Amino acid sequence: MANVPTATGTYLTNLFNPQVIADLIDTKLVDNIVLAPLAHVDNTLEGRAGNTVSLPYYSYIGTATVVAEGADIPIKQLTQTTRPVTIVKYGVATQLTDEAALSGYGDPTGEATSQCVLSVADAIDGALLTALAGNTTNVFETASAGTAIAPSDIPLALAKFGENIEGEKALLVTPAFYAKLVGENWVPASEIAADIRIRGAVGMAYGCQVIVSNRLVTAGNLYIVKPGALALFLKRDTFVEVDRDILNESTVIKASKMAAAYLMDPTKAVTMKVKA
Repeated sequence: MANVPTATGTYLTNLFNPQVIADLIDTKLVDNIVLAPLAHVDNTLEGRAGNTVSLPYYSYIGTATVVAEGADIPIKQLTQTTRPVTIVKYGVATQLTDEAALSGYGDPTGEATSQCVLSVADAIDGALLTALAGNTTNVFETASAGTAIAPSDIPLALAKFGENIEGEKALLVTPAFYAKLVGENWVPASEIAADIRIRGAVGMAYGCQVIVSNRLVTAGNLYIVKPGALALFLKRDTFVEVDRDILNESTVIKASKMAAAYLMDPTKAVTMKVKA
């Protein structure tokens, strides 16, 4: 029986190249993060020591005031402060037996990579939504306690942007709220394909590109977000390691990513919530 040359022979571990998988995850990750088009992605934290960093934050200049004829419009200073943010590590792992890797239907290695992408993207989306939930600058509440948010509340919420109401905006809604929107100031994506700039948008309502998210079902809040409101600061790109368990003849694929989801400009987001 011929011996397999160690230099050129193909072994099971060759099917799992950590660097290739890491590159695939990073390439696909942004496409799978629903809120990625609304977030500024920053790599400046790479190589910096510590797991807590100070990130920029713009303070709200306050509500505009009534100006008499001939009087000067008061100038308000735009101030930038910093806020401590903790770097979080997102991790996921899968384990494939030799039988699954070599005899499994389809592409087990590719499936494992795709599952890692979806898992990390889901976690980052959740972190970005949590950052949105912490916004206290622009908050719209329903008129009476316990009253559900209605499509007619959207223009009132948009008014929170003040004179900055124009521009690209995304409305993040639940599947149930999406059902209410259809037919009321609604334009389906098929009719305005050229105007849909945010990936995943299913249409437009009240000048907002609508994105449906299951994550909002439990949170209860809806959000109107402009690009640049959110930021994703990356401490370390996707790191993939492969480990071999010789006892049960299986291969473990582990992927992790270190990042901080952050509300960079709260004036570019409005939280819609039911009055308590």
